[in-house]
Amino acid sequence: MSYAPSTAAGKQTAQQLADISRTLYERGWMPGTSGNISMRLPDDPDRALITASGRDKGELTARDVVEVDALTGRATPPVQDRPSAETSIHAAVYRVTGARAVIHVHSPYATVVAHRAATLDTVASVRLERFELLKGLGLKNPTFTDLPVFPNWPEVDRIADDVAARLTADREGPPGLLLADHGITTWGDTLGQAKNRLECLESLCRLLVISQTELHVSRA
Repeated sequence: MSYAPSTAAGKQTAQQLADISRTLYERGWMPGTSGNISMRLPDDPDRALITASGRDKGELTARDVVEVDALTGRATPPVQDRPSAETSIHAAVYRVTGARAVIHVHSPYATVVAHRAATLDTVASVRLERFELLKGLGLKNPTFTDLPVFPNWPEVDRIADDVAARLTADREGPPGLLLADHGITTWGDTLGQAKNRLECLESLCRLLVISQTELHVSRA
């Protein structure tokens, strides 16, 4: 059952999600039905809209979203289309960071780095340092950061628990994370900021890949 936001703020948010989804699809970062985007409602930040599961991201409309509890990921109301399978990861980010928008895509260079740095059963991290683009992440120390790489458990709630634990323990970490063999998730105070941070992290991963720099990977 399609969801149609009833308020002006909800309609605007849904349209923003649809617009940015098509943009990222056209870049090749959300092929087919992959990826998911969410944003807290401006008039009720305890609720969020997230892209519905199984939707072609190149044809997403403002009706292809689901309203969820921003902190739990549960659909509100429950009689809607199914939200993205990774909604619980978005909720974990919202709970811990206070972000207002989250983007998850399968951009190629970040996915390659996530593949190379991944471990089967522990959280790893990739050191990013020296590149000027680090300044685009809003870090307290923009000279370096350790980008976490999480195991891609079949149980998404397990990934969400890992993400919440890591973000709680490292409050000054980067506004992004990698999922092993899967892709990248970023967040920000606005959808635009989350997108900008995504672009910076994808570009940083691209520099690592094309320079053939050996990845500096640490294990949790």
